[in-house]
Order: sequence, then structure tokens, then C-alpha cells
Amino acid sequence: MPRIRQADVDEVKARTNIADIIGERVALKSAGVGSLKGLCPFHDEKSPSFHVRPQVGFYHCFGCGESGDVYTFLREMDHVSFTEAVEKLAARIGYTLHYEDGGPAPETSGRARLFAANAAAAEFFRAQLMSPEADAARRFLGERGFDAGAAAHFGVGYAPKGWDHMLDALTAKGFTREELTTAGLVSTNQRGGVYDRFRGRVIWPIRDVTGQTVGFGARKLYDDDQGPKYLNTPETPIYKKSQVLYGLDLAKRDISRGDPRRVVVVEGYTDVMACHLAGVTTAIATCGTAFGAEHVTVLRRVMGDSSASGEVVFTFDGDAAGQKAAIRAFTDAKSFNAQTFVAVAPDGLDPCDLRLQRGDGAVRSLVDHKVPMFEFVIDRAVSRFDLGTVEGRVGALRAAAPIVAEIRDRLLRPGYEHVLARRLGMDPTDVHGEVERAARQTSGDAQRRPEPARTEVPESEAAPVVRVSLATLPRGTDTAIERDALTGILQYGHRVEPNLLHRALSLPFRTPALEAVRVAVEAVDRTKIGWSVAAVEMVREPYRSLAAELITRDFPALNEERAVLSVNDLCRRIVLRAIDAEKNELLGAVQRVAPESEEGRAVRVRLRDLDIERRQLLDES
Repeated sequence: MPRIRQADVDEVKARTNIADIIGERVALKSAGVGSLKGLCPFHDEKSPSFHVRPQVGFYHCFGCGESGDVYTFLREMDHVSFTEAVEKLAARIGYTLHYEDGGPAPETSGRARLFAANAAAAEFFRAQLMSPEADAARRFLGERGFDAGAAAHFGVGYAPKGWDHMLDALTAKGFTREELTTAGLVSTNQRGGVYDRFRGRVIWPIRDVTGQTVGFGARKLYDDDQGPKYLNTPETPIYKKSQVLYGLDLAKRDISRGDPRRVVVVEGYTDVMACHLAGVTTAIATCGTAFGAEHVTVLRRVMGDSSASGEVVFTFDGDAAGQKAAIRAFTDAKSFNAQTFVAVAPDGLDPCDLRLQRGDGAVRSLVDHKVPMFEFVIDRAVSRFDLGTVEGRVGALRAAAPIVAEIRDRLLRPGYEHVLARRLGMDPTDVHGEVERAARQTSGDAQRRPEPARTEVPESEAAPVVRVSLATLPRGTDTAIERDALTGILQYGHRVEPNLLHRALSLPFRTPALEAVRVAVEAVDRTKIGWSVAAVEMVREPYRSLAAELITRDFPALNEERAVLSVNDLCRRIVLRAIDAEKNELLGAVQRVAPESEEGRAVRVRLRDLDIERRQLLDES
């Protein structure tokens, strides 16, 4: 994809108030001069440690260490690429981007039209739900416990009968038939004509993690509808069913802030609705396909499950089909670092029917009474055998041992061996031996397979970097002056007298961590907009987090004007400190050299110049 011109990237960021973007997700309140704070969206906390500096366009959490500019925030929150983040903000402010090849990127432009077409279609379907013809759709929703408010919350709509109602509505808005075909909103007959893909059905908009509509799911209502019970948008440039999870746009905030971070995977659109309305707001569902590896990747990004503290709960119908679905999910669920569980409702009810028959509390209880995925799968493997016979118990052991052998946690595996031994009524030693044999066989199969291409170690598995922070700085007058000076320079450096700023930044600092930050601030081009953020990004590890804290920490001042005066004064103190240090060295040298020597005269001239410079600085203060 062509790259966006750097000038446009900078301009879009300069025109965007980072507080407006973050404020849509986080309740921000004043935290002193030029600073806002709120509860961190990246980790759970009770008191706010997430600070935003709109003037410099930067945020930092003093709790978890997350920091960055407005593009970083969108990428982390919405899990989009850098290019998509820039394009999203440009569209928000109505700015036309230019690309390195001299024009708009064709693919990006086309994708934007597809997003717009889907948004227009979603609006059309929502409006149709209120039409007289949609009585069957409203009755369908009402019978499942969903009122008008629930329908509006999830954007549920209705596709009217007929062949071209939506087609006519969207072409009137300027969308071409080619665009509607590419978006999967219309189908083509053998003669090349196009017609509405969805007709006479309840419609659910399917949104990506950013909240943009990428497709639709439709359920038939009428007996004369010869199509499948559920019909989804076909694969398009923006809709990949193996990568989309229904309800994730609504669930992601609560998923990322949960303790533990929990995802509840259900089987259908109405199940997602029922769970959310019952208070299980982290429920999501696949869209017309089984849960697979790409869904795992999507959820891992949202959960950030670098540890085993997260939970993924799968709910399945209690019938044979539901159990098969659980076994299929088990294969891919092993890719999670999070713990995986299964929840099966009594009497085989799905969450929607469970809520309808037994209330919201029953849905919440379903999730609370989950069982570990390994236990569920082991139980299903054993249930196929007659445990009343020796042959049946041996067969069950051989079927279940490979499952236990796949448990990576060395502390969990012995526990499951004992569970299996009790379930089969067998000696734990025999069970352990069979599990070890299965593990060796699996290991041998892996060794015989071709070695995969070597990849970089994931950041989550790399050696942790020790964070240097304000709290780890040494105490002392020098450190305090340098800390406060860098804080002020990063936040108000654009208002410091240029020569004074240059002189202060050219002098080495005495605290090593703060010296690392000073080097980056001195090296950055301070004539460019956003230079302070660029300086933070240039700071070498492990000091970058410290720089992020400096640019966002509270600066002690009553107002911005007082803050500017204080920063200028701190810069003078840095220069005066260097002058006084040099003067002390020269006074010592005076005692060691002959007064009338050339060296002695040079020392006295330098002392005189330092005194003049010192008086000038004091007069300016």
C-alpha cells in the first residue's frame, strides 16, 4: 500500500486534539495546568493514573506505563495499522491525504467506499424495522425478549421483501452497482442484473473492532423464503468471516478492563444480545463459521493475554452438535495463553432461551459455573467408552491420555492425571505412564516434522526491560532541578527563550537517566511541530518510559504563564550551575599558575567573562 506523505501525517496530528479522541473512551478531568487525567483504558485501576497532555499531544499511564501520541492510542485501542489510524483521523477532520505516488491509494479509497456503503445499508435496514411490513421482525425480536431499545443498541434492522428496495436507496445516495456488488450487498443473476441480497429478513450489522460496519447477518422470517435460515455477507475486501467476531466492538472495552480479562464465546447473534443485556458484556460470536485460529489472533490482541490470567469461556448447546463444536474449538483454543473454559446450560438451553425462560441471573450463573476446557474435553473422550469393563477403561485411558499430555502447565498436568484416574477407577501410576507415553509420541512426531522458519521472539516472551521511572531517580538537589527542567522543557519548551533553551540543553546532566533524556531532546529538530513527542520516542531504552512520565507529569504552577516563567528560570539555573562549577575550577587553577603567565592571564579573562554572563542571567530572571 502506498505510504502517506509525512507532511500529511504531521498535519493531521497537529489538527487533532488528542483529548477529544481519548475523551470518547475515557472520562477525563483537569489535573493541573495543561493536564487531564482519567482511569487508564489499558489496565484496571480504581484511582486515575492515566494522564493526557493535549498541548503536546501525548498520554502516559503512571500505573502500567502505556504511552504515546494519538496514532498510538488508536492503534492500541482499535487494533488498526498506522495507516488506518491516520486515515481514520483524516476522515474525521475532513482532510484529504496524499500518498507517496502522488495520489490517493486506490485500495484505501475503495475500502473507504465499501465502509460507507455498509454504513448506509445499516442505516437503511434500521429505518425499515419501524415500517408496517416489519411486524414479523419486531414480533421475532419480542418473542426472544428484545425490545426496541435492545434492537437500537445492537443496530438490528429489517430487509424488506422485494428485489431492489435497498439497491434503489443506496444508488440514490451515489453508490454504484459495482460498489454494492463488491460490498456484498447485492447479488448478480445469470443475465448480469443485480438485486438485493437480503430480502424479508431480520438484519444484524456486523462490525469490526473499530465499530465500522463490514457486513451483515440475516435470519429468515417467512415460510416462502427458500434460502438458508441464516445468510451472511459473502467474503469481501473488508469482510473476512474468519477474522470477524460479532459484538467485539461492544465487548472490547470491558474485555480489556476486566480482572481477569474474560471473553465469552457464544454461538449466535441473539445469544450475544441476551448475554450483554443480562450483564455478561464480554460476549462475542463468530459469523457463520466455526471458531478458528484467526479468531484466536483477534482476541489475543484485544485481551493482551501475555500471561495465563485471562479467561476464554465457550458456551455450547448441550446436544451432540454443540459438543462437536466444543471439540473443534478445543483445537484452536490451545493457542491461547489465557485459561479456557466451557459452559453448558442446563437442559441444553442457549443463552437467549436461558434468559427468556429463567432470567438474567441464570445467564450470569451459566458463565460463573464454567468448567475448564481440558476437563470438558477429557470427559467427552471418556464418555464414549463403557467404563464397566476393563477394555472400556483401557480404551478411555488411551483416548484421554493424549489430551492430558497436551497440558503445557507442568503444575496442572499431574492434577488432571489424578482426575482421570478417579474418573476411570484406575491406578494413578498407570495413568501417569500412559500420559508420559503419549507426550513422548507427540514430541517425537514434532521432531520428525520439518523445522519451521525461525521467527523473532515475540515481545511478550522476550527478556523484560527494567523500567526506569521518576520513582527510581536518586534524591538530591541536582536531580530535582534536572527533572523539573526537563518536565518544563518537554511541556513548554516552545515558549522558552531559544538561546537560553539551547544553552541549557547543551550542558550535560549529572543524573544518568535524565542525561539520556536530555541527549534526545537536544538532538531533536525543535523547529518542527510535535518535537517534544518525537524527542520522547528518540530516548533510548530503558529510559523512554521516564521521558513519557516527564512529558505528562504535573508541572507545579498556578497557570500556564507562571509555568513558562518557571521553566525559563529552571533553564537559567542549569546554566548558572555550569557557570559556577567552571568558576570554581578556574579559582582553583589561579592558585596553581603564575599570575603573569599567559595561562594565568587566560584564566582571569575567563573568570571575568563568566561573571559577566552570570550577572546577565540574573538580571534576566
